[in-house]
Amino acid sequence: MAEHLLEVRNLSVEFHTAAGVVHAVKSISYHLDKGETLAILGESGSGKSVSSSAIMNLIDMPPGRISGGEILLDGRDLLTMPAEERREVNGRRVAMIFQDPLSHLNPVYSVGWQIAEAMTTHGLAGSKAREEGLRLLRRVGIPEPERAMRKYPHEFSGGQRQRVMIAMALALRPDLLIADEPTTALDVTVQAEVLKLLKELQRETGMAVLIITHDLGVVAEIADRVVVMEKGTLVEAGTVREIYKNPQHPYTRKLIAAAPGKGVMHEPGARAEPLLSVRDVRKTYGSFEALKGISFDLMPGETMAVVGESGSGKSTLARALLRLDEPDSGTALWKGRDLFALSPSELYKLRRDLQMVFQDPTQSLNPRMTVFQLISEAWVIHPDILPKARWRERVAELLAQVGLSAEHMSRYPHQFSGGQRQRIAIAHDLPVVRDFADHVMVMQQGEIVELGTIREVFETPRQAYTRALLAASLSPDPDAKAGCPEPPAADAEILIPKRSH
Repeated sequence: MAEHLLEVRNLSVEFHTAAGVVHAVKSISYHLDKGETLAILGESGSGKSVSSSAIMNLIDMPPGRISGGEILLDGRDLLTMPAEERREVNGRRVAMIFQDPLSHLNPVYSVGWQIAEAMTTHGLAGSKAREEGLRLLRRVGIPEPERAMRKYPHEFSGGQRQRVMIAMALALRPDLLIADEPTTALDVTVQAEVLKLLKELQRETGMAVLIITHDLGVVAEIADRVVVMEKGTLVEAGTVREIYKNPQHPYTRKLIAAAPGKGVMHEPGARAEPLLSVRDVRKTYGSFEALKGISFDLMPGETMAVVGESGSGKSTLARALLRLDEPDSGTALWKGRDLFALSPSELYKLRRDLQMVFQDPTQSLNPRMTVFQLISEAWVIHPDILPKARWRERVAELLAQVGLSAEHMSRYPHQFSGGQRQRIAIAHDLPVVRDFADHVMVMQQGEIVELGTIREVFETPRQAYTRALLAASLSPDPDAKAGCPEPPAADAEILIPKRSH
């Protein structure tokens, strides 16, 4: 009998690029036992996802290459296992939840077909696979599962697509589940429910979980042990409590100090003339009312966070304000001008002042363009902003501001981790909202149910819905685990006015 279910020994992974060899993973070792949850913690680009992709044989080779080490499952090295046997392992014994669900769901097949395929490929009858698919969709919180089985990936929100991915991964009840940032796109209460579900499945089946995350709250909620990675190396390992309460490595201490939700709450200044004044904005899609008369003011220099469950209207509101979707009615006065009444030429000129960071960077970044082309495209469209001779210098400056380097400008989006892609596009949970915003707007089913300052909403929330959101937010302290209230669920959009110079 093998000593551990999974044992990674001295694993090294490198990528050969035009700029040279990138050593993504440098001789790391760890183990995982049945029924145990191990978290790999680190910032974007630390090598977390690359190391887990090696376990699933998902590294593109070339340009990637596993240059050393062993990956033992029940004592057998997956790296030397015949391809046919390795395919049988993937899915049945080892399954994976990916960070970016849109890239891993086939756009031309319904989600029901895709969930069933995961089971029929391994011998389950079609009718039984469909029945199990329905059960799984219910377990991960997809509404109207019968109808959802017939839908396509683009018909779901980002959070719902991730729940579909989780259902697919759990279909065959694997011995080992690899979860790569599994709750990044999920609402906070749905995140709590999904983590609770994973723990329940562990108790039922003895499944081991390897969770890759940058979120200390997720680590505290679900993990038994933690390994910390920085720049491809494993710098620290221990129990969750040891790592959080007594970190030894400077990088680990920096990660814990940077956890959101511990800063001083913003106190907004005097309310002056609004920079943006929104009144009675409405939007319908067929018979569905996405926005039901939204009204609020945003002052110069203030940040307003819009929080609410998937489908509550947050993204619809943001897209309507930018005229990416046309509202049915209402006004949005930006510096006194109604955004909804602007002509195409007037709107074109205003685009440089109004920008949006999208939820899914994979969708918003053109895969055929380099990072330099993506960032400088704005100057191609608006050539009076910056002389062409300064473009490369300015791109390097912008990349440095979001923690990337000048050498990244020649790469393409697929060559980055999910977190790095979001930095290129550019960043949402409630602790971030608490540290970052001045005001909070809580939305539910297309309506504003609560609106106030950060202190008012976080310390004295008036609505039960808001209190449920706050209760579900995960604490990084393993001694202060959050509860798992019933839905509603929430994630956040942040509206940031351009500061005057």
